[in-house]
Amino acid sequence: MRAAVIHKFGGPEELMLGDVPVPEMGDHEVLMKVEYAGIGKWDIFEREGGYDRMLGLGSKFPYILGSEGSGVIYAKGKNVDGFEIGDKVYAAGFLNPKGGFYAEFVAIDAKYVTKIPETITMPEAGVISGIGLTALRGLEDVLRLNQGETIVILGASGGIGHIAAQLAQHMDARVFAIASGEDGVAVLKKLGVSAAVDGRQADVLSAAREFAPTGFDAALLTAGGELANALVQCVRPGGRAAYPNGIYPIPDARPDIRVIGYNGEPEPEIIKRLNHRIRSGKIKVHIDKVFSLENACKAHLALHHHYVGKLCFKI
Repeated sequence: MRAAVIHKFGGPEELMLGDVPVPEMGDHEVLMKVEYAGIGKWDIFEREGGYDRMLGLGSKFPYILGSEGSGVIYAKGKNVDGFEIGDKVYAAGFLNPKGGFYAEFVAIDAKYVTKIPETITMPEAGVISGIGLTALRGLEDVLRLNQGETIVILGASGGIGHIAAQLAQHMDARVFAIASGEDGVAVLKKLGVSAAVDGRQADVLSAAREFAPTGFDAALLTAGGELANALVQCVRPGGRAAYPNGIYPIPDARPDIRVIGYNGEPEPEIIKRLNHRIRSGKIKVHIDKVFSLENACKAHLALHHHYVGKLCFKI
């Protein structure tokens, strides 16, 4: 099969198109013929060998990146129920030991695989797992956001942020979304997030205080830096703030609120919760650019530049 592979950890120039064996499928796994694969900022850390060193994985090469994708069931193991050959599915497979989604086929445990609801397209399904699970984990499990509460979301036009803004709004919270650029604001408003502002404007903190004069109940920070630290100060005493692990610099702590870092692990229980939200038809993904596997290096370079929502590969 064709795949975008690396032969050693390093920069984006290490990504190249190659021919590798189709992964062998286990009894509890399905073999997916991949049509779309999400490109995440966490893929940079993986490509550079960060997870390998941190977790002591002893990775072997050629190595295939990619933690999420969509496609069809090509084959299934003897212990797999609930799927048929040809089913349209999407899956989350972070650090999948048999290789990632930057490839024509992926073998993955069926517990991480879900049929695609009619409410989203195949490309949307290919990129929603990582950002959707991380957004939902932050809002429901970490912040425990309640109906009627006020929340500020920083990085709301990014991958995690634009899903979180939609989720929070449909949880009947009052959402103040801080986007990056006028194009980010436009996308959020198109997705139905009415209180969206451009974080590059000097008066963003004034607008935040006007939105929540007594302070926000919660904050979800998908980016670090001076603005993130300023927004921590805009949370009311007794409130809470959360950020996905991996953002840098880590937001400042405050003694009178909880500031919590968390991971968005793809566990079957939260995958089901996310799919329930997707089936409602209220969550959409904005895909900024689509790349071919031949342009994997360019795709990773694009991660360092401004874009709205997500990037993806069409396999």
